[in-house]
Amino acid sequence: MTGGLDKLADCRRRIDEVDLKLLNLLNERTRIVEEIGKVKEELGLPIYEPKRENDVFHNVISNNEGPLPSEAVQRLFERIIDEMRTLQKMRREAGGRTIDGASSPGK
Repeated sequence: MTGGLDKLADCRRRIDEVDLKLLNLLNERTRIVEEIGKVKEELGLPIYEPKRENDVFHNVISNNEGPLPSEAVQRLFERIIDEMRTLQKMRREAGGRTIDGASSPGK
């Protein structure tokens, strides 16, 4: 029994480490999306670009080696992209300020 509990604890520790890596990657992606949002606003481009989103889905699904099913990968990226769109909209409405009220670099 102890061996099983130790294995479970080890797996959970590894999951915690992976979660923090995912968080860092999501924040890195968010910073890039913020840059994209600024460029889109300067060029008068819409936030929502369905073709680009489809390109993202194709990219991640075609590179998915599993075990996560492609349908799950698409659902996860749909959610990520939805949150990124929401962030861009909030930034536009806030006049380029970060959501916490600070000015974005270059503003």
